[in-house]
Amino acid sequence: MTTVTTASRRQGRGGRERILAAAAGLFAVQGINATGMEQIAARAPVSKRTLYAHFRTKDELVLAHLKDLASTGRTLEGALTQKDIPLRERILTLFDPPPAGTDPVRGCPFIDAAVEFPDPQNAVHSYARESKLLMVRLVAELVAELGCREPSVLAEQLVTLADGAASRAMVLGDSDYGRHARTAAEILLDNALPREKQTFATRP
Repeated sequence: MTTVTTASRRQGRGGRERILAAAAGLFAVQGINATGMEQIAARAPVSKRTLYAHFRTKDELVLAHLKDLASTGRTLEGALTQKDIPLRERILTLFDPPPAGTDPVRGCPFIDAAVEFPDPQNAVHSYARESKLLMVRLVAELVAELGCREPSVLAEQLVTLADGAASRAMVLGDSDYGRHARTAAEILLDNALPREKQTFATRP
């Protein structure tokens, strides 16, 4: 009896984290709607009872998954708040390829989630929308600090490039597709700066 109780307690430790990790992996490979709760429980591994004790519905799990991605900086928006990176480079990291070995090539998880939960009133779609609006605000703050003209307009242009590049990278299976958008982003940034600050730097 003692052995069984100890094993049970060990399995329960970190259950929520294991569920989120399993969900993240399966959602990336299969998509959200194609992934069942039973699969997630098996991958974690936890019992279905434990899974539903942490997340009463799949929508609740998906929302927690997106919040976990955001809080750990594993999204396009993550680099925008890294104080140890120069302002311009923070913006341009939006177009960097994912870490080596990342597979499969995925687009923005917030856009992916909004597509799979198209109802604007759904909590998942709503959170995805707020995340994308936050991305614009963060970029607008950075370009304003750089001294760029019309920071709000420029921010919309840059995030449109970033989201478009991420989506095309996923469709084409090209992890470095963002290099094309990065060149355009550099031109936009330089053109928005006062002439004395312009560099017209381009990426090889």
